[in-house]
Amino acid sequence: MKATLVSALLLLICASSVWSYQEMDVTDGGTITGTVRMTEGKPVPKGFNLITFPDPVYCGRISTGTGWRILDEFSVSADRGLKDTVVLLIDAEKGKPFKFEPPTIEARDCRFLPFVTVVKNRAEVRVVNMDPVFHDIQAYETSELGPRVLFNTPLPMNPMHVRDAGSESHEHLAGQPMIEVVKLTKNRRFFVMQCGFHAYMESWGFAVDNPYYVVTDSKGQFSLSDVPAGEYTLMAWHPGVGTMLEKRISISAKQTLQADFTFASPKGRRSVHEIAENPRFGLEALGKSLEIPATLQLQTP
Repeated sequence: MKATLVSALLLLICASSVWSYQEMDVTDGGTITGTVRMTEGKPVPKGFNLITFPDPVYCGRISTGTGWRILDEFSVSADRGLKDTVVLLIDAEKGKPFKFEPPTIEARDCRFLPFVTVVKNRAEVRVVNMDPVFHDIQAYETSELGPRVLFNTPLPMNPMHVRDAGSESHEHLAGQPMIEVVKLTKNRRFFVMQCGFHAYMESWGFAVDNPYYVVTDSKGQFSLSDVPAGEYTLMAWHPGVGTMLEKRISISAKQTLQADFTFASPKGRRSVHEIAENPRFGLEALGKSLEIPATLQLQTP
């Protein structure tokens, strides 16, 4: 978790709105488009030794092939566009209808998908296990006082799954969904969700209070439409960067406004979880011949 990286941001620029959003007809709204980028390449990824967690063979279908699973926090395009960044008008008081559909997060191939989910405070989120192994859901909001548990519950697998899942298993059957109501502390907007069994399973939720939000695509691009003319604060947030960016914008009726963001790539050691070869924690440490083939995705550090 990143409490030390994000706690100072929560009170500064994630304060809850003091108004109630007002829906209205927007007939001459503008459009805000842009791209979110990183200044350099990806930072050193988090690496997890699979033999220290349950289900190393099944979960190792996505791995380095040498016993390590990498958490791919950053999806960066060739021109440095950053996927999975939430872009939001944080002070939009009125505008187009706000019809929010509760999101579904899947545990699939020992990953939480999507990596970043937009949620709404006091609304439901649905989590379902598609894997033939058990997962345990632990969600925490972060603050300067440390993490606070939002929910913690087992996520059972579908009883029709084959119990002995191996490296070739690709079967996905939905287990009984877990439905929780997101109840964030005042002035908090985001939380992290992890699996209690598989620490490399991580997903982030960001709470919105108006419909002017979007998550960037694989090229880091975004577009917000039907924006009433006026002045706003446009914000960009990505969980792996540990910071947020804001800019004041002014948009006129029917205008298309370009607004780009650039995040500095995180430097130095970001986690205790990094790939480090250690004979005491190699595959032979299990005392038997074991291979963890990357049959679904071969990862490279």
